Amino acid sequence: MTGHEICVVVPGDIDDTGAPSGGNRYDRRLCDGLAASGRPVREVAVPGTWPRPDEPARTGLARALAALPDDAVVLMDGLVACGVPGIVVPEARRLRLAVLVHLPLADEPGQADLNAGERTVLEAAGAVVATSPWAKDHLIAHHGLDPSRVHAVVPGTDPAPLASGSGGAGRLLCVASVTPRKGHDVLVEALAAIAHLPWDCECAGPLDRDPGHVGNLHRLIGRHRLGGRIDLRGPLTGKRLDDAYAAADLLVLSSRAETFGMVVTEALARGVPVVATSVDGVPDALGWDPTGAVPGLLVPPDDSAALAAALRRWLTDPALRGRLRAAARLRRGMLPGWDDTARRMATVLSRLRREER
Repeated sequence: MTGHEICVVVPGDIDDTGAPSGGNRYDRRLCDGLAASGRPVREVAVPGTWPRPDEPARTGLARALAALPDDAVVLMDGLVACGVPGIVVPEARRLRLAVLVHLPLADEPGQADLNAGERTVLEAAGAVVATSPWAKDHLIAHHGLDPSRVHAVVPGTDPAPLASGSGGAGRLLCVASVTPRKGHDVLVEALAAIAHLPWDCECAGPLDRDPGHVGNLHRLIGRHRLGGRIDLRGPLTGKRLDDAYAAADLLVLSSRAETFGMVVTEALARGVPVVATSVDGVPDALGWDPTGAVPGLLVPPDDSAALAAALRRWLTDPALRGRLRAAARLRRGMLPGWDDTARRMATVLSRLRREER
């Protein structure tokens, strides 16, 4: 490594189009943005079922970190770092280490046992980076971290053409991995309550993260006889995802937890309004236009009746749709780009100090 090089440790599937995620997209765009700004970047993609790797994956990570020179500037994706404190903490004593937390491990159902290890890793890191102001405050409170060491570096957004939509209101799009945290079951129940109205809903996102949950979701859709109207498409990337956004009238996000919600800003970049849960970092992502108008509707999480009411308003109130579309188009011009994300991250990394022990 050169003296100014940044080593970025990321999951091995960072560029796997069959398993897209907001975290992987952030990592990829960040690495590209740092390199484009003239900062040398070494990517270390570590295969493994993070945050619960098998022994070969653990060995691979340990070797990769051990090969880095003392005082190297290292940014680790928290999905890789936070589940293996026994590997990461000893290396933090000689590296200038920052950990990027896309989602605290315990915020994903079934991972509460990883909470203590994550805290140990974050306490050992020279800096901790969260992806929204809400997530920064959450990490400080949840893990008792020194606030001066925790930073918010929000995702950027790529410029995109205005969506043409369907010409109506009923083309709904949900972009999210089909897991319990994303709340597709709540969305299905909400849509069942307004089945008498004209709509169809395309759900784009990986279907292999929690097969049991996906099976339950298919049964729920069948029980409500919505199989012809709710389409679990699997992951969409590149032009196929762009086309889905272009055809959408409304983005719907029913998450139970969401540190930021990149799909919200991706929709707004196309002038598409949003109906989402008012959870965690989502209100930050949705924001407001220069007049103070919010480009969407926020509802409580895990409340299918409230979500149904918001969707009913969207589908039946032309004046409301006009206001939300106008706000989304104005908000579109306020979204920071990935160059801003890279610049802010570079500032954090430039101030890193080694943890002396």
